[in-house]
Amino acid sequence: MSAGDKGSFKIEVPQEMLDAAENAVKKRENPGTEIEVETSAPAEAAPAAGGPADDKDREIEQLKAQLEASMASGRDMMGRIKDGHEKMLRAVADLENFKKRARKEQEDTQKFGNEKLLKDFLPVLDNIDRALEPANSADVESLRKGVEMIRKLLEDTLGKHGVKAFSSKGKPFDPNFHEAMSQAETDQMPANHVHSEILRGFTLNERLVRPALVIVSKAAEKPSSEAPPAPGEGGTNG
Repeated sequence: MSAGDKGSFKIEVPQEMLDAAENAVKKRENPGTEIEVETSAPAEAAPAAGGPADDKDREIEQLKAQLEASMASGRDMMGRIKDGHEKMLRAVADLENFKKRARKEQEDTQKFGNEKLLKDFLPVLDNIDRALEPANSADVESLRKGVEMIRKLLEDTLGKHGVKAFSSKGKPFDPNFHEAMSQAETDQMPANHVHSEILRGFTLNERLVRPALVIVSKAAEKPSSEAPPAPGEGGTNG
């Protein structure tokens, strides 16, 4: 230390302490003045309730609820589709079984549909066999009567099943029931009437089964009243 410096000393005070002291003095001199104090930046404040974040959360929740409802509706729809498919398969199987039964019944009808009719005609065949036995065929009159009885039985059996013969002789010719085979001149009945029957007609429950084969009448030709003159007679002389 030099002589000039004797009795003096130097102290280094940090600048922060000087600034704090100066601020304290200013505060005492001016109490209403706010002192700017540099502080560190505050932390980012949390979003207030009801802000954008809450809106997004609510939208997400709504979307989740809609998705779950759609998935539930889809599962319900798939269940209905599955039930409908199973019902359709059962209906198709029932239809196939019905078709098989119908074909079987149709085949049975074709094979055995006339069974009752044939059973009714068996007694007719039995009577024909008895009529043709040698003991009965020797007597012509007995054979004729037997055949007549068989014929009556046959007609009764046909009538039981709706088959009836109709007589046409002497009736006007009707193309709906008669089939003309030829014509015959006669003055015993009007023209265009049934002169005689070749085969009788038959109906089944009032519907024509076989037309009657008939001969149709026509007017007889009348002989000329005046005979033609003989050659050379009645002529004029030239």
